This record gives sequence, C-alpha cells and structure tokens, in this order.
Amino acid sequence: MVGLVVGLAILLGCSLVDRVGAPDPGYVPPLLLVFGGSRGDSGNNNYLDTTVKADSPPYGIDSPTGQPTGRFSNYRNLPDFLSVALKLPEPPSPYLSPQLNGERLLYGANFASGGAGILNDTGVQQGNIIRIPKQLLAFQQYKKKLAAVVGGTKQAEQLVNKGLFLFAVGSADFTDNYFSPPFSARASQYTVPDEFVDLLISELSNYLLRLYELGARRTLVTGASQFGCLPAQLATRGSTAGGECDPELVNAASLFNSELNRLVQQLNGRLGLVFVAAANSVTLYTAFRSNPEAYGFTETRVACCGQGPYNGLGQCTPASNLCPNRDEYVFWDPTNPTTGLWGSLPKPS
Repeated sequence: MVGLVVGLAILLGCSLVDRVGAPDPGYVPPLLLVFGGSRGDSGNNNYLDTTVKADSPPYGIDSPTGQPTGRFSNYRNLPDFLSVALKLPEPPSPYLSPQLNGERLLYGANFASGGAGILNDTGVQQGNIIRIPKQLLAFQQYKKKLAAVVGGTKQAEQLVNKGLFLFAVGSADFTDNYFSPPFSARASQYTVPDEFVDLLISELSNYLLRLYELGARRTLVTGASQFGCLPAQLATRGSTAGGECDPELVNAASLFNSELNRLVQQLNGRLGLVFVAAANSVTLYTAFRSNPEAYGFTETRVACCGQGPYNGLGQCTPASNLCPNRDEYVFWDPTNPTTGLWGSLPKPS
C-alpha cells in the first residue's frame, strides 16, 4: 500500500509538485467523488433518520464558524484534505445537500454516510444510513444532474472518467458487525476472521467493478483503520487493559489490508492502472503510537471527546468530556480521527 498523497499523484499521472504544490496555470481540478462511511461523510447523515450524526456541538468546534458541519471531526476530514491537494475551490457537497447544484456539481459529490460498511447488514442498529448500493445509485443520479450542467451525457462522462474517486470503507464491518458485542450473527456464520475477510473482499471487488462500469478510472481505496486501537475498543474489550491495542482486531485489520492490496493488484492486471490501495493505517498508527511527538501528538489512546475509559464510550455530545488541546490528540471521538491526524498524513517534501 502507498500513502494517500503518493496514491493521489499516481492516479493523476503527475508529480506531487505538479498537483500538491503550485499548479499549472492551465490546470482544471478533477471531480472528487467520495464513497464510504464516517471518515468520508461530510454531512449526508444530517438529512437522515439515524443515530449516527455529527450535527451537534462540539463537532466542528475548530471550523471557521465553530459549528458542526456533519463531519465526524473537530473540523476537516479526509475529503477536505484531498480537495486541497486537488486545488478544488471547495470540497464536494454532500449528495443530499440542497446546495449540490449548478457550479458545485463541477467539484464532484460526496455520497459517504456515517455507519456504512461493505456489507448491507453493517450498521443495521444505526437506522437509516446510505449503504454502498444506494451510494452507487445516487452516483448515477448525480451523473444525470452533471450532464444537464455541462451540456450532455458525453461531456459528463468525460469529466467522470477524469475524476478522482475515493472509496473509504471497511472498518465498520468489523467494529459494528463481526466483532460487535454482545452477539454477532456474522461471527457465528464465519468462525474465523479469515473467512469473513474473504467475504468482504468479494463484495468490495463487486463494488469496485461496478464503479468502473459507471466511469471510474482513478480510484483511491483506503485500507481498514487500525480499529483494534480505537478508544471505543480500548474501553470495551477486556484484553485492552493498560491501553494496549486488541491483538485479535489488529490481526484482522492487517489481514483485510493485505487482501485489499492483493485485490487491487488483480483488478489493475485486468483493467490497467485504475485503483490504488492507499494508506496502510496499521503502519501509520504504529508510528504515531511509538513516537507521537514526531507528529505533533501527545495523546494516542484517549479520545478528545467522549466519556468513560479512554473517552471511548457512547458518542461525542455537548455533555461529553472535551480536551482543550485538540491538535495533540490522534482521536477526536471514540472511533474517528482528529483534523490533526488527517493533516499529519505523509506529504511531499
């Protein structure tokens, strides 16, 4: 797997300086089209009847307005940083936002929904979220809206072919499905994580091929997060005394990421360089945890916003504990990173 910025450069067929540094005067930013769960969601869940929302303080506390935007963060999330790297005028709007019209359609669209996973039964306890099949249907509707703006289907398809797709999903299938306490039907069906990973990779392959059929030619696929080290897991799993990462979950994340890398290699062998598996979060988090000061962090276990052990229980709410030094924390809430972590991902020299 490669880093996010390197993966971005590979997919765009350019040097890092060309796109992340000073842009060519004739450069036209590509569409950014985002699929996945809470790490990509920029506000879709605000419009849904779900328990997974980031629409109340202190979410967004470090944004210019200090108000929540629907991002599961204190300010920016991964699509925001990719938008900066692509030199987009602004990040793509959530697909459900009434603001996604006119010129904003030319920036792309965000279809991600907090709680979504690869499997349709992931997040069933969280109510009405946009699962991946519906995200793909929404993308098809977006293409029709785009065609109306740019003068036809052919012109819209050309923009889509040149766009950058972000597919960030997978961790929730473990934390909110296979390893979900106190009982998991999937764990009963697949008694070892290897079998469950095979299922996830098979379903993910179908989604990526469907994206290709719909016009995706440059897709950045993120690996699973190091979910065995999330504050939510440290707070709830008995093997995490002393704040150590849960070894069973760490192994599952590594296994999934390894198989994802293999899948991407297979698909690229069939289709050409279309997909890049980016951000080996297991390696990155190990670096953050072993030497946090090198990345500007002081706290790698406790969430900035939450309650209970490691601030890892429940959701981030106005009544939660809240750290004052958010830039020094890796985790914002029990399951999602701070803006500081996204901003510390490897950058070009």
